[in-house]
Amino acid sequence: MSEPVAQTRQEPAAAPLRESVPAPAAPHRPCGPPGARPGPLRRLTAPLGALAAGLAAFGYVGAVDPNHPGHYPVCPLLHLTGIYCPACGGLRSAHAVAHGDLGTALEANAPAVACYAACAVFWVVWTLRAARGLPTAGPRLGAVHWWAAGALLLVFTAVRNLPFGAALTP
Repeated sequence: MSEPVAQTRQEPAAAPLRESVPAPAAPHRPCGPPGARPGPLRRLTAPLGALAAGLAAFGYVGAVDPNHPGHYPVCPLLHLTGIYCPACGGLRSAHAVAHGDLGTALEANAPAVACYAACAVFWVVWTLRAARGLPTAGPRLGAVHWWAAGALLLVFTAVRNLPFGAALTP
């Protein structure tokens, strides 16, 4: 007679302990069937909202004249030091642009008018790209561009505060 063989039952090896790491979030998917692109109205929501905000701002500045004191706060740098900052005259130039007077706007603050024009061009490009369903990433400006813009504003500020640059004061 043979002796019964004791069968040993082996426990499965325990899984190694892992730190609890949250699962990555699922990518955002627009509503609708898979692969569908958002409609034109949805794609134009942001550009049209930006246009509404810009028009409201220019409408307010166009209606409330910054040439009359008491409607807007005073430039702190001009008030405390008597030095015109690069933005001094920006509201006056926006008021002139809102009334279609480009000459007066350029006299008040030429860099501000250049910024208004650049914003308008960027908005048109943004809107056209959004309407066509193309990526709407803006222009990639490097450090050189920002340093150049800062240097130009610094020169503009210095010249407008010197006696021979009085034509650049608002």
